[in-house]
Amino acid sequence: MSVLNPAGEVQTPPAEAQVIADAADGTATRRRRRRETVQPVAKHLRDNRTAYLMIAPMVILLTIFVIWPLIYSVYLSTFKISFYKDPEFVGLQFYQYVLVSPRFWKSIGVGLYYAVLVVPTGLILALLLASFIKTLSKKAASFMKTTVYLLAVVSTVVASVLFVFIYQDQGVANWLLSLLNAGPVAWLNDPATALPAIAIPGIWLGFGVTTLILLAGLLDVPDSYYESAQLDGANFFQRTWFITIPLLKNVFLYLIVTGFTLAIQMLDLPLIMTGGGPVDATTTPNLFIFNSFRDLTPYATSFSLTAALLLFVVLGAISIVVFRLINSDKAVDG
Repeated sequence: MSVLNPAGEVQTPPAEAQVIADAADGTATRRRRRRETVQPVAKHLRDNRTAYLMIAPMVILLTIFVIWPLIYSVYLSTFKISFYKDPEFVGLQFYQYVLVSPRFWKSIGVGLYYAVLVVPTGLILALLLASFIKTLSKKAASFMKTTVYLLAVVSTVVASVLFVFIYQDQGVANWLLSLLNAGPVAWLNDPATALPAIAIPGIWLGFGVTTLILLAGLLDVPDSYYESAQLDGANFFQRTWFITIPLLKNVFLYLIVTGFTLAIQMLDLPLIMTGGGPVDATTTPNLFIFNSFRDLTPYATSFSLTAALLLFVVLGAISIVVFRLINSDKAVDG
């Protein structure tokens, strides 16, 4: 309660003044805490808004050229599509036709076999060459990297024609066998050797890029790790197994996933070198879809479209299995 002092001025008692001061301090403290709480949230929202704006163009392009075509393809696969009749809704009928087709599943097996031949072999050879390039001087390493990269610019068609000549009866491959007193081999006409023969140019074409990617990963591994291992008496293969491979896990995961995906979808090499023969021994899934689309049956379009969608599911399942088998690391060191 306020009182008048002898001079006639209003004076607040000390106890009441202290309560008023404490209340004012409490209000100021609450406001300050409120501002401190609101500011980080506002900054977080601003950061999210910036991130969304940066990824928006890619999301839009992905939606236009990937997501929407995929959804529309699934929609079209439920119709009988003919150039001579109106589309007729049939539901999942073509999925049943593809799933019971032995040629479709055989093409999946051929694609997997081709990928098993190409991807592990290419990775091992590329890792050995990348390890060798890392030990060279700067000039020699630059020359080797340029030479290896030249393989990446070779057209698949050019490589196919080149290896067709190599595999001829009087070609280089049979000439090398004759030096070992071995008879000529019908490389592209024998079902047992046709796919391995096609896998060799497949390894050759992807060898350059794979080597450079592994070399970039090797250069990120600290040299102190190898020096410590050498002091402990570790040889090259022990250093590779216990240091290089574990630290390049993320790189190997990327190369295995992309390698298997591209290898299973290989079209150019079997199409040009063998046409899918002999007896479908080199008919990969994409070549099967291509031949199905060119078929003279009236509903070849619907069948090939459905087969392509099921191949998409198979590739997704393979990628999931690879990710499960190889756990990626967030960082190489730290």
